[in-house]
This record gives sequence, structure tokens and C-alpha cells, in this order.
Amino acid sequence: MINNNFSESFSQEWINKNITDPTNELVVMRKIIDWEKMVNQLSQFYCASKGRIGISIRVIVAVLLLSKLRGLSDEKVINQIKENRYYQYFCNVSDEQLHHFLHPSTLCRIRKRFGEKGVEIIEQIVFDVLRDTGVIDTQYALIDSSVLESNIIYPTDVQLIYKAFCKMALFAKNYKITLWWNHDGLKAKWREFKLNKEKDAYVYLDLFALMLKDALPLFKVEINNSKAPKHIKEGAKLMLDILKLLSEQTDLKLQGEKHIDNRIVSLDEPQARPIVKGKTHPKCEFGTTFQACFNRQGFMITVENLIGNPNDKTLYPGTLELFLKRMKMYPEIVVTDLGYRSVKNFKFGQDKVNTVFLGRSSDVPENKREACQKARSATEGFIAVTKNWRGMKRSFYKGFSGDRIWSLLCQAAHNLKKFFQLYNNEDVSEKSLMALGLVG
Repeated sequence: MINNNFSESFSQEWINKNITDPTNELVVMRKIIDWEKMVNQLSQFYCASKGRIGISIRVIVAVLLLSKLRGLSDEKVINQIKENRYYQYFCNVSDEQLHHFLHPSTLCRIRKRFGEKGVEIIEQIVFDVLRDTGVIDTQYALIDSSVLESNIIYPTDVQLIYKAFCKMALFAKNYKITLWWNHDGLKAKWREFKLNKEKDAYVYLDLFALMLKDALPLFKVEINNSKAPKHIKEGAKLMLDILKLLSEQTDLKLQGEKHIDNRIVSLDEPQARPIVKGKTHPKCEFGTTFQACFNRQGFMITVENLIGNPNDKTLYPGTLELFLKRMKMYPEIVVTDLGYRSVKNFKFGQDKVNTVFLGRSSDVPENKREACQKARSATEGFIAVTKNWRGMKRSFYKGFSGDRIWSLLCQAAHNLKKFFQLYNNEDVSEKSLMALGLVG
């Protein structure tokens, strides 16, 4: 059961005393977000009749957004709400609730409950408000892709196999199963490897690969014979499949293969891949691809998460269709880099868009070249801002679904921050401000 009210927690007297700056970005954002609509749509993730009444959805959503707006961890965002009146006001947490309103661990459970669908509702409502009030311009679509790094240590082949044994040992410990390999001997070999990895890496890799190959058939037997719950067994079987793939890929590495498809780089983040994006440093990053579409003002219209490094040429048509779904119309001008360039994409774009710039000045008439070149340069800036200031550089959530949730929350925070930047610079029309209720 959930508390789905969205009433104000503060009296006008409290606001006059504590909120002395009406132009503060959190005060402005609090006014433009449609909290009532958010609460109504997110109520579907809770049972209306069972369980004790918990914290308001209104508070939960505000805390999630605030953590992204300020780049704070779950623990830090809760602590800072207790210390900052503007944070408290944005999240609608009254003085009576302040010291016990939410435990940091609850945010993790809430994200799991909402999942991608719930977080997509939050982002979509923020976006719809800005779009429907005319704040977001639809003239341009600036498309580019980058890497959303996974929160993993730099992988090595022997390290991955050693981690595989640690995973199996944890399962065995939890269900009181005697280890079916010499774990002390394994740890001794691991310490030897750490001291001699520069000169004997392949010798140790061969040894560890042989040990893993012998251990996997017995792991399958132990899973089936264990007293673990059904959902734990299913998770262990998925891990077994990943370990089998790791074993096969290690054999290919020992045979001299240089390029291995779907190379595993982490057992905790199995969807992460080694991705090369043409940079001098770092040449290779470990994570998933995200593709973003911005307008010329810098609002993020779309974001997609993709496993590996798919060809940008194949992503272009889907991105235009996603732009149409989000903005209810195609853009007038599309700007991308050479990675999206193909005859098929030219034909696809010209049927729907007036001007298509796929990385070369000759793609567009002379009177539009300078504008398209500047827009292309701006795309690099928008990507950099999104990654370094809005948190898209590295995902701290687990798994591909977690990366998607991370991206959607970053997208919502990015668009709110971009709106406030334009609002501060007086680049938002009076008509839009009236529709948002920010002027009389």
C-alpha cells in the first residue's frame, strides 16, 4: 500500500520564512512538474489494499530527481534533504517527517519496483510539460552516440576466471555445499599470478582455464541438488551459462584469436562490452552504447541504450521515428556525423526531413552549411555536458535494465537543468512561462 496524496506539506508562513529566493532552480522546477499526474500513473506499481501505508509517491519521485539533479548518492541525498530547506521544499518533506521520512536503502527497492516502465513515466511527464508548453524547439535533431561505462574494474582474463570461482564459492557457502575444487590451492595460484603476471600471463591463464573447465560440470550438478529456492536456482543456471561462455572464449584466446564476439568483461555486468569509439584516450571503454538525440537548444529528445557497439547507420531510421513519437512531428533539419552516412539513410531522411546533414558540408545547400556545421559542433558539447555534468559518463546501477533506468533519470534531470538555464537567460517565451504557471 502507498500514500498517493500530493497535498502541500508547507504553510504559506513556512514558505515565506524559509524560501527566500523564489528564483531558485528547485523552486522553479517544483512548480513546473506535474506531480498529480505522476502520482496517479505511478500508483499502479503498488497494491491499493495490502501492506502498511508508506511514504508518498510525490516524495519518492522528488528524491529520485534531486539525486540526479545534484549528482548525489542515495545516502547523501537523504542527508542533504535533512540539512537544506530548498531540498526539503522540492521534495515536499515537512519538518515533522524530516528525520525519519526515508532510509537510503529504500530508494534501491523503489527503483526495482518502478523498473524501466515506472522511471519512463517520470521522464515522460517531465518531457511532456516542456514540449506541450512550447519550451522545446523541434527544428533540429542532433544525433550522436557514446559509451555509458559500467561500474567495473579493468578486466583481465585470469581475474575473470578467479571471480567465477568466487561466485561458485559464494553459492556453495550459502547452501552449505562442500567445495568441489581445492580453493586454498586456487588462491595460492592467484597470488602467484599477481606477482608474475607480466611474464607468465598465458601460463596462468591456461592453468586457470583448465580448472574452470573441470569445475563447471559439477557446478551444474550442485545447483540441481541444492536446497536453494527456485528463483535462486534459475539465477545460478544463468550464471552457469555465462561461465560456460567465458570458458569457451578463454579457449579461443589461448588459441590466438584476437577478435572474440560478445566478449565477457564482467560477471557482475554481463551485458557490458569492450567498445572502441575512435578516441585516442581512452581507446577502449567497457560498458554499453547510448545514443542520444538533442535539439538545437540542448534538450535531450531521445535516449536509447544498446548492448555492444551497433553500427550507427542501422540506428538512424529508428531514431527519427522515435523523434516523431516524442515530438509529434519530424524535425526540419537532421545533423549527424559520418558514422550515420549511407545512401539508404539519405533516402529515408529526405522523404521526411527538409535538410539532412550526415557529416559532410556538401550534403546541404550552401546557405545552410554554416548552421549545420555549428550544430554538429554543438552536438559534441551536448554529449560532453550529458556525460560529465549529468551523470551519463558511468552507470552505478546494475545490469542493462539498471543502465536504462540510469539513462532515463539522467535525461529527466538534463532537461530540467536545461530549462532552468534558458529560463535564467530569458530564452523562454512569455507564452510558455504563462503555460507553466511561472508568470501571471
